[in-house]
Amino acid sequence: MDDRPSNMPLKPVRSRFADDPRMKSLIDRFKAALEGRTTDLDRALEMSDLDRLASMAHQLKGSAGGYGFDSIGHAAAELEQETLSIEADLSSVRERVENLIQLCRSVTSR
Repeated sequence: MDDRPSNMPLKPVRSRFADDPRMKSLIDRFKAALEGRTTDLDRALEMSDLDRLASMAHQLKGSAGGYGFDSIGHAAAELEQETLSIEADLSSVRERVENLIQLCRSVTSR
């Protein structure tokens, strides 16, 4: 994790493909879909559904990387790994979900 206070916003998360005009509409669609994904992550966390969190993290890990959002892909990979741990710590899972949601909400298409 980082040492940033939880109420401090992240700097905007930008795709490494943001300057490619052919990717603009794809990045915009990915960004729009993130709202639903963050809602789903939050719901799964509320239910302590580690299997669902692992599945969503796995999907987001792949798609975020494909759209050039490497920091989101890395955060999703960390969440997936934590949820699959035999000794998964719910407070650690919560921190990783909250970090991932913050990253997703910080996405900019510019």
